Amino acid sequence: MAHDGQDVMTTQPILSDLLTLTGAAVAPAEAVLETARAKVRALIEVEGRVSAREVEKEQTATHGLAWLATYVESLRQMQKWAEKLQAEGEFGEIEQLIHQIAFGEYLNQIRGGMQMSQNEIVRLQDLGVTAEDGAALVTEAVTTLCAHGNSQPARMRLAELMVEQQASGMFGASGLNEELEMIRDQFRRYSAEKVEPNAHEWHLKDELIPMEIIEELAEMGVFGLTIPEEFGGFGLSKASMVVVSEELSRGYIGVGSLATRSEIAAELILCGGTQEQKEKWLPGLASGEILPTAVFTEPNTGSDLASLRTRAVRDENGDYKITGNKTWITHAARTHVMTVLARTDPSISDHRGLSMFLAEKTPGDDANPFPTEGMTGGEIEVLGYRGMKEYELGFDNFHVKGENLLGGEEGKGFKQLMQTFEAARIQTAARAVGVAQAALDVGLQYALDRKAFDSQLVKFPRVAGKLAMMAVEIAVARQLTYFSAFEKDNERRCDLEAGMAKLLGARVAWACADNALQIHGGNGFALEYAISRILCDARILNIFEGAAEIQAQVIARRLLG
Repeated sequence: MAHDGQDVMTTQPILSDLLTLTGAAVAPAEAVLETARAKVRALIEVEGRVSAREVEKEQTATHGLAWLATYVESLRQMQKWAEKLQAEGEFGEIEQLIHQIAFGEYLNQIRGGMQMSQNEIVRLQDLGVTAEDGAALVTEAVTTLCAHGNSQPARMRLAELMVEQQASGMFGASGLNEELEMIRDQFRRYSAEKVEPNAHEWHLKDELIPMEIIEELAEMGVFGLTIPEEFGGFGLSKASMVVVSEELSRGYIGVGSLATRSEIAAELILCGGTQEQKEKWLPGLASGEILPTAVFTEPNTGSDLASLRTRAVRDENGDYKITGNKTWITHAARTHVMTVLARTDPSISDHRGLSMFLAEKTPGDDANPFPTEGMTGGEIEVLGYRGMKEYELGFDNFHVKGENLLGGEEGKGFKQLMQTFEAARIQTAARAVGVAQAALDVGLQYALDRKAFDSQLVKFPRVAGKLAMMAVEIAVARQLTYFSAFEKDNERRCDLEAGMAKLLGARVAWACADNALQIHGGNGFALEYAISRILCDARILNIFEGAAEIQAQVIARRLLG
């Protein structure tokens, strides 16, 4: 291995025997993870069992463990990606640089400090890992990658290649099969032609995405992508859903998110609905004739869904009357059905008293957004993610047919909702990758167009380095997202993997948007530039579908349970 000294790295950005080197670095990272897991578990155990109270009390350690596990899984998946490309003869220079830089950076962060947020750095000692324990990372492979993997020459060369390949639209082979790449190409073309040119105007005017776009997406099968063919869908994989969501979100997160509510509603019905409910609702969801919205969150509960107070009372006819308040309800006005989580047993204060309903409503318009009797609503003005609008809803004896109790049984609502989280978080991770890619697209273009001191911005090492790191982290988040989707498609439990993909993807999207705006300088702060929208859109990804802190908590409890 030619990896001694900076002179070698200056003339040869890519380390020799790279795959052997990175392959040898995975096991030490895994060993440190297992040590950290044991140390943190000992910290939060009470009488031999994991204590929920202690998990919360020791959030720095438990959440840090979640981030460490996410980093280690990222390295595993990048190694699998690289080995697959190598076997297929597609592990070219740009892929090698991405792979090398990813390992160099993530190993360095594992050793020196992982970024949970902008001002929260978690270090191995915070997880109880001693210097002696951390010696597992002092191997030739890890040391070499840490010293030379993410070097300025490597970043500069990667940025140079990105400029050369800008027309291709994506940096580094995806590793996906031909069918999925054909799907990507189809939706990339649509997004470039119909979404990107209009997205910024929709955002600035705070307009709903035109129905024309929804109708076209319905014709393309977006809303029925993963719904089984027997119920009018295409029966395709979650991986296909990821590719579609990524490319549509690259155009505009609002468009990429249109299918999220259909995905959640379909998962709820497929997993928890009766045969009659499947036959009634799924074909309409698949065709886009029925637009759903998810009505879960309440003003005073946030992520604590088990504490919901909205009541559903059964009447003498077997129907229900719903009363209560909901908030942060996306695309609520012009939808046809709401998946509503409400408390049917007031004697139980936790999740066991909750039930899920398929509550029908009449779509509204600008003049009268909520015409259905028993419900009112008001728009919540937001920074970004504007294309479907957010609402507060009030229910006062809102009528729901008894036949629309999901599964026909009370008390199952929370469990039914939990079954949707894997798919929803995989899809959110894909949206994050798309937004991150959009930030890289506009950042790179600006760095090519803009000159300073008689030189393109892209020629400056700090700018080139920002762009290169965007491409690297997008590749990592993308592979983690694909992995979670493949696990779901193979019917393996993947709440852990989906959570990791969402956790990392959201951070990557924000970092990419922030750095792309920095490349724009003062112009990035001007509303006329698309990056101002992308920054606002990226910020929500760390909050919805499980805030980063909640996501880390969920991952940690799985790791320690």
